[in-house]
Amino acid sequence: MTGESGGLLGRLRIEGPTMPEALARIAETILSDPETAAHASIVDLAERSGTSTATVTRFSRTLGFKGYANLRVAIATETGRAEQARWETDISGDIAPDDPLDGVLGVITAADTRAIQATAAGLDVAAVERVAAAIAEAGRVEIFGLGSSGTAGREMAFRLERIRVPVWYRSDTHTALTNAALLGPGDVAIGLSHSGRTREAIETLAEAADHGALTVAVTSFGRSPLAEVADVVFTTSVHETTFRVAALSALHSQLLVLDLIYVAVAQRTYERTAEALELTVRAVDAHRLPDTTNNRKRPRREKPL
Repeated sequence: MTGESGGLLGRLRIEGPTMPEALARIAETILSDPETAAHASIVDLAERSGTSTATVTRFSRTLGFKGYANLRVAIATETGRAEQARWETDISGDIAPDDPLDGVLGVITAADTRAIQATAAGLDVAAVERVAAAIAEAGRVEIFGLGSSGTAGREMAFRLERIRVPVWYRSDTHTALTNAALLGPGDVAIGLSHSGRTREAIETLAEAADHGALTVAVTSFGRSPLAEVADVVFTTSVHETTFRVAALSALHSQLLVLDLIYVAVAQRTYERTAEALELTVRAVDAHRLPDTTNNRKRPRREKPL
């Protein structure tokens, strides 16, 4: 499996609570004060989290780092980047029933901004290039997702259709499985699931993998069952707010990943894409009302007496 991506702190927020107790305490300690953790020695972090240096080392390797030194560099890099880009991202995600809408707007904007920034910070561009190159040459692309993830999947299929990619979005499990079985080498299957535990998405991607297609997972959990059956994994970050649970908050991060893949495909098929976009715009142009904003007569100015 290659191409696993996702901001480190975003991964800790999502995966930390699912880790064994000792590792979860380390994740919680880092998240409580990332800047301090970025400068802490392995002994300091072990003491602050009530664990041992051996456990901190195991924690680092669980996240894919060779050791604690590499983990600390990653924390320092991400906290530095976040500090540079921060504007109002420290707003709480809590929304009370009587909160004014201008305040709610700030909460939602901050939450989505943080999620997008964290997703972008950990995005593996080489993995995006690999997937885009495969889609550009694919004989068939199948996309599957349910619920909010299905919304992202439908949007991706719509975009790829516009530039002449043979793509289908499936929301029905039986249809998805039967078409996944028809895939082969040179084809691409994309499965979307915030939790990475949606059975239908896992089965569809596994079926596609059995027939040799390149399988791509977009999920918030890089160690989920969906990620395990994928060749390429893109890990998205989420920031919940009141009334918007994690699955609903993942949409913008999913769209960021898919939009980058779409643009990368368009770059590789530039002439074909430009022609297709021009043709499709022309095809629906007659169904748009004419723009009269520039044709309106200006009011006559009174002549001075």
